[in-house]
Amino acid sequence: MSETVRESEGALKPALYLIPSTMSDGPVSAAIPPYNIEVMRSIRHFVVENVRTARRFLKRCDPSIVIDGLEFVTLDEHTAPEDVPAMLEPLLRGEPIGVISEAGCPAVADPGSDLVAAAQSRGLEVVPLVGPSSIIMALMGSGFNGQSFAFHGYLPYDTKERSALLKTMERLIRTQRQTQIFIETPYRNNRLISQLASSLPGSLKLCVASDITGPRQTITTRPLSEWAKAACSFDKVPAIFLLYN
Repeated sequence: MSETVRESEGALKPALYLIPSTMSDGPVSAAIPPYNIEVMRSIRHFVVENVRTARRFLKRCDPSIVIDGLEFVTLDEHTAPEDVPAMLEPLLRGEPIGVISEAGCPAVADPGSDLVAAAQSRGLEVVPLVGPSSIIMALMGSGFNGQSFAFHGYLPYDTKERSALLKTMERLIRTQRQTQIFIETPYRNNRLISQLASSLPGSLKLCVASDITGPRQTITTRPLSEWAKAACSFDKVPAIFLLYN
């Protein structure tokens, strides 16, 4: 392993390691580099968004990892901000910490960013590892502008707020040539596509990237006028949506 991560005696250097996790049930080897698995083997303290998911991910990466010998602390959307700094205690004692998101890259559209901010404010080292990001992979496969883009997370549930945001996105596409990226609760994916096709100009292009890295992966870009006539079957499948001109 690189000397930037290993200390002279071979132990893993104390740092906050941001460990991307799988986004599908596809083969681990297709998404997670062997280097990351080496790092995981050397960490005993993990801050995770979901303990059950993290335990399963670690076991998929290396069945020899003794899960019961690890310590897990949950950091999710319900975690109080004042509880976050204490999660760095192992690192302050000189022990590395791994951060694992529910899926994909921790700290990107993920509560792990709060822990990274706490570590940075204390001058602690942060080491992001290479791995799958649904946002970036969808953008790569869309054919849209990759130099200027914005990720909005989940669209507002309120109809008026959602319509207002979609109009703002349309303006940014027209005036700034900025790709607009967002997500929806999977069981409402088909409904969202229908709404986009009925409320925005048909000349705008929509890319739907679903089940990224999984066996059913599709990344399809069409004008909204074509999506309006398409038979969609994206419900219950994780998807990323991108709009551009």
